[in-house]
Amino acid sequence: MATGKINVSVENIFPLIKKFLYSDHEIFLRELVSNATDATLKLKHLTSIGEASVEYGNPIIEIKVDKEGEKIHIIDQGVGMTKEEVEKYINDIAFSGAEEFLDKYKDSAKDSGIIGHFGLGFYSAFMVAEKVEIITKSYTDAPAARWTCDGSPNFTLEEAEKETRGTEIVLHVAEDSTEFLEESRIEELLSKYNKFMPIPIKFGTRTETLPKPEDAKEEDPAPTQEVDNIINNPNPAWTKLPTELKEEDYKGFYRELYPMQFEEPLFNIHLNVDYPFNLTGILYFPKLTNDLSAQKDRIQLYQNQVFVTDNVEGIVPEFLTMLRGVIDSPDIPLNVSRSYLQADGAVKKISSYITRKVADKLASLFKNNREDFEAKWNDIKIVIEYGMLSEDKFYEKADKFALYPTVDGTYYTFEELQEKIKGNQTDKEDKLVILYASNKEEQHSYIEAAKNKGYEVLLLDSPIVPHLMQKLETSKEKISFTRVDADHLDNLIKKEDTQISKLSDEEKETLKTDIEKTINNKSYTIQMEAMDSNASPFIITEPEFLRRMKEMQQTGGGGMFGMGNMPEMYNLVVNTNHELVSEILNTKTTKKKERLINQSLDLARLSKGLLKGEELTNFIKRSYEMVK
Repeated sequence: MATGKINVSVENIFPLIKKFLYSDHEIFLRELVSNATDATLKLKHLTSIGEASVEYGNPIIEIKVDKEGEKIHIIDQGVGMTKEEVEKYINDIAFSGAEEFLDKYKDSAKDSGIIGHFGLGFYSAFMVAEKVEIITKSYTDAPAARWTCDGSPNFTLEEAEKETRGTEIVLHVAEDSTEFLEESRIEELLSKYNKFMPIPIKFGTRTETLPKPEDAKEEDPAPTQEVDNIINNPNPAWTKLPTELKEEDYKGFYRELYPMQFEEPLFNIHLNVDYPFNLTGILYFPKLTNDLSAQKDRIQLYQNQVFVTDNVEGIVPEFLTMLRGVIDSPDIPLNVSRSYLQADGAVKKISSYITRKVADKLASLFKNNREDFEAKWNDIKIVIEYGMLSEDKFYEKADKFALYPTVDGTYYTFEELQEKIKGNQTDKEDKLVILYASNKEEQHSYIEAAKNKGYEVLLLDSPIVPHLMQKLETSKEKISFTRVDADHLDNLIKKEDTQISKLSDEEKETLKTDIEKTINNKSYTIQMEAMDSNASPFIITEPEFLRRMKEMQQTGGGGMFGMGNMPEMYNLVVNTNHELVSEILNTKTTKKKERLINQSLDLARLSKGLLKGEELTNFIKRSYEMVK
């Protein structure tokens, strides 16, 4: 029997491993199962190139929990190790067996799926174990070996009795880690980290119902048998070629990833590239809401089918983190615990590739079935609009298929919209004015007024639209967006349909003074305008720029633009051609004039959604009094 000290560069590395090197103790199982997978895939590769003269067979990895004995066993049927290899690979922790294997067989092994990159992976066992045993037998049929260590730098290494090739790791679980002796906890970890490992993982057994014999009676129970409980899917959909999969396969895999998600995905994007980096995966567009924060962290990142994280920012452009699915790449650099990404050139290339693939897929869907694309627009627009705002390369592609729906449900691309409104919706500076509503119900009266003039009104109601409009206005020539209840609308309407005021300039000044004196509110700027006599007597509009800045502030743009609280400022547009306005002007009784002004103002505020609380209560009381 050999004894010795593990070759480490510090006196005792184990406290360091337990407290600092791995931030999350539960990943010990992921690391050990990954090592077992490596060992199995190594054997597969060696048998395929004729270097191992053993039968590969159908190996599995088995996890056993011995609650009474306070032990966890991880057993594989892979290459195993000789005593000399244990000395080399286990005791010299700065050396990774997988790294050496890949280096030795770098040409033929590049596609063998070897997971291990870090010699420290095995030592994560000491995060939960007070003692660790390795019983291992090499495929070369050399004598089996047993390695034992109690968490100090001291170990023992001796020959052992083991008939079959492979390695068994035995963890003697420490007092502070007994949670991992619960089968439900182990099953949870295997499902989280190893659900799609390339080698079948057995954890216990399950009862399987068999078909009844032909001569069985109806009341006879169906026969059953105990079978291995394989908890993973070694061949998930993303490891296959798109030509091998049907639409139902993609939907089935989505249900496998998100068993609690009952809605079907809208469509998927299959990623498959091997140059200049390796990446596979499937991304899904789910139905989305306007709550951006609730959508994130649904994409799972894998490295050779080993779960790494569901925080993929940096790998996937931020606007696509609202999608769901899987990305798997051996080229994504990870730290020793495989928990955090390190930014480098490969990651940036991957991010650009994913952006391009998503844009190409959306362009294809739009071109091949526009009707279906329009039907899905409300469910996917938040991703596309966010992408146009944040990624210039995506914006260039999306500009061709991004849609702008009207309040009546007609969909235009931007180019189509320009053609539609050209010559009909321009302002005094000859800019094309794109009218839009953000809420059909709240802005109904303004929408109707614009439609009655023959204008197209878009429905742009996602929370990032104010930011996107800023970008469109700076990237397009001579266009501006104006909400239907904004102050610019009056200039646009008057160009088309100029009205002559029924009031003289002197009468307008008198009326303006009366209104200013009555409402006594500096938030309102009074504007006397000659409009159609059927238009409302009082209309409240808001400066477009100020209103848009307030919207940006509400959706997180306030911090972006460094704005404080925006002031309340409105225009009170008085229609000098309306019959009620003339009555207000000609009313001799001050009290009645004030009542008419306040009532008309409150009706305008009610239409704008500004009448609330005590002011709304007073308006209702006043209205009843006027009815009486």
